Amino acid sequence: MSITENKIKVNSLEWFYRESLPIGKTDLLPVLLLHGLPSQSYSWRNIIPALATQGTRAIAPDWIGYGFSSKPEKRDFAYTPDSFITALEAFTKALELERFSLVVQGFLGSVGLQYALRHPEKIVNLAILNTPISSTAKLPWKIQQMGLPLAGEIITQDPLLVDRTLEGGSGYRIADKDLDIYRKPFLKTSAAGRGLLATIRNLQLKPAMAEIEVGFKQWQKPVLISWGVNDPWLPVDMAENFANSVPQGELVKLNNVGHYPQEHYHETILQDLLPFVRCSVSS
Repeated sequence: MSITENKIKVNSLEWFYRESLPIGKTDLLPVLLLHGLPSQSYSWRNIIPALATQGTRAIAPDWIGYGFSSKPEKRDFAYTPDSFITALEAFTKALELERFSLVVQGFLGSVGLQYALRHPEKIVNLAILNTPISSTAKLPWKIQQMGLPLAGEIITQDPLLVDRTLEGGSGYRIADKDLDIYRKPFLKTSAAGRGLLATIRNLQLKPAMAEIEVGFKQWQKPVLISWGVNDPWLPVDMAENFANSVPQGELVKLNNVGHYPQEHYHETILQDLLPFVRCSVSS
């Protein structure tokens, strides 16, 4: 099943998104996949076609400021959770996504969780892959330093930050052909680095984690937590505590897997993800 690359302008922002459509008619609800830092929708390249093969429309956007989506200056886009959530809501309306499964991963995946809490009527179920979900979560130093005064402006203009972060978080080499795509936005425009810098400085992780911890204790829809236990930044006990606090939470531990599970272990993830998101319109 092939992946198409698409663009859609919503208000003043242009979203780039990858998508696979199932062949023929289907009554299954779509799946929206949201990437983390400093990644892009390309990270879902091995997940999207498998979803479409089972009859599920799969959409993975590049967040505003990332990948091949618009990279507005911070005077035009605040790069706060609220600004990302507002933009995401407009994106889902533009694509006429009324109800869908939501899959999130990484730092920025937490913004997807805040979106779910604020728009529960849209979410049929939720899958979480190595995303900050606890007040104990902290930005790792590798990402923190990208937001430092003065140094951050320099670090975020280095395309090799992608290699260091993705490989450092996952614990595995990533093929050069894939790193070329991850680096491309940073090689194309300095705005990519400025967007990353603004995001890190405005992620507001502490209040975001408070919203997530409190909100999901009342969450009444299924939650699948697939967690790479070798994540150097987000320990597995965070996932265990969260799963125990969510009424319909299920935890799947992924051995030998780090912070970016979909990068190297998509086949393992799909064993649980495919049946989980197989939801019909009537569900």
